[in-house]
Amino acid sequence: MHTTVRQDGSWPLPEGLVEAIRDAAEEIAALVRDAGDTALAVPGSEWTVGEAAAHLALANELMADLAAGRERPYGDGTPESLAGANAASLTVYAERRAEPLAGMITERAEAFLDALSRASADGPAPVTPLGPMNRSVLASYLLTHMLGHGYDLARALKRPHMIDRARVGLCMPFMLSVMPRVANPAATAGLTARYHIRLRGGEAFAVSLAEGAVRVTPGAPAERAACTILLDPVAFLLIALGRLNPWRAIAQGKVFAWGPRPWLAPRFPTLFTAP
Repeated sequence: MHTTVRQDGSWPLPEGLVEAIRDAAEEIAALVRDAGDTALAVPGSEWTVGEAAAHLALANELMADLAAGRERPYGDGTPESLAGANAASLTVYAERRAEPLAGMITERAEAFLDALSRASADGPAPVTPLGPMNRSVLASYLLTHMLGHGYDLARALKRPHMIDRARVGLCMPFMLSVMPRVANPAATAGLTARYHIRLRGGEAFAVSLAEGAVRVTPGAPAERAACTILLDPVAFLLIALGRLNPWRAIAQGKVFAWGPRPWLAPRFPTLFTAP
C-alpha cells in the first residue's frame, strides 16, 4: 500500500482503492437501474430500494464534501443519532426514481475521488460522523458504506452482491480505525481479554480490552491471545456491518476459534455496534 506523500503534495490512497470505489458505485448504479420497482422492501431494513439508493446518493455527496474540506455535521457518531440524521435527510430528499439516483451515486462517488485528488496531504483531517479521519481512511469508509448498502440492494433484487476478499481488504483501514469508537460500553465493561483476529488469506489484527478501553492494532498481538478467531473475509465484513448473524456464519463453517479461552469468540461481535 502507498504510505508516502506524492511529489505534488496530494493525498495517496491504498493501491486499488480508487478503482474499487468507482467500480462499486457503477455496480450499485446498475442494480438500481435494473430495479423494476424502487418501492420494493429491502430485507432486514425499514427502507425500500428507492430509499436505500437515495441514502447512498446523499451519503456519497456528504463524503465528497468532507473530502473537499467542507464541514457537514451529521449526528454525533452514535447509532441513534446517525439513524436520526438518515431519516431526516430522506424526509427532505424525495427523489426515489431509479435513473436519477443511479446517476447521482456514480457522479458523487466520482466527485469524492476528484476532491481527494486535489486535497493536500498536510491539510486538516476531515471530521466525519465517526470522528476525524485522514483521507485514506475516509476513502475506505466510503467504500465500506457503499458495499454495505450495495449488499442490501443486491439481496432485495435477488442479485449477486459485490463484496469479495480484495474489497474487504480495502475496507480494513476504516474498520480498524473505527472499532474503538463503536465499542459497546455495556458489553466491554469488566472484560479483560486479548483477541487475535485473522481473515483467511488476508488481514490480521489484535483487539485488547481492559477496564473498558479497547485497543486495536494491525498484525498479531505482542503477547499470546486468549482467543484467536479465523474468519472468511466476506463473512467478517458482513458480521461487522450487522448483515450476517455470527451463529449462521459459524454454522456455515466460516468462523473458527481456538486458544486458552475459545469461548470468548461468540462474545466478540457483541462488543461492537455496527457503524
